[in-house]
Amino acid sequence: MAKKNLAEVLINGKVYTISGYESTEYLHKIATYLNEMEEKIAQTDNYHLLSPDEKQLLKNMNLADLYMKANTAKEELEQKMEVKEKEIYSLKHDLIDEKMEKDKLTQQIQELETRLLEEQRQKDRLTKSASLRKISKPEHRL
Repeated sequence: MAKKNLAEVLINGKVYTISGYESTEYLHKIATYLNEMEEKIAQTDNYHLLSPDEKQLLKNMNLADLYMKANTAKEELEQKMEVKEKEIYSLKHDLIDEKMEKDKLTQQIQELETRLLEEQRQKDRLTKSASLRKISKPEHRL
């Protein structure tokens, strides 16, 4: 089981000890993000007029908004990845088909070359045989 890490962090001017299975660097990064968010939200108009509950609700809504946008982006990326995986599968299938066609054509070429070579040899034998017959036939003189 993973080891639980502890980190002392400063959030909104208060020191907190937080724990998690993530690294302490990650826990500090979370605290820094929360502080940045607080600063950004505190700059909005009339923020200082809100009650502590309303301020917390505003921060929670901002976090929920960021989460929903990130989740939507993740889903869109997953859909794009699925489309790309289907394209890759199709391309691999096409590549296999083309390789099989190439192998078939290569085999046909080899068969034709073998046949051509055999026919060339047969032609050479026939030519040689015809030449030998001419030489071996005595000439008839009348």
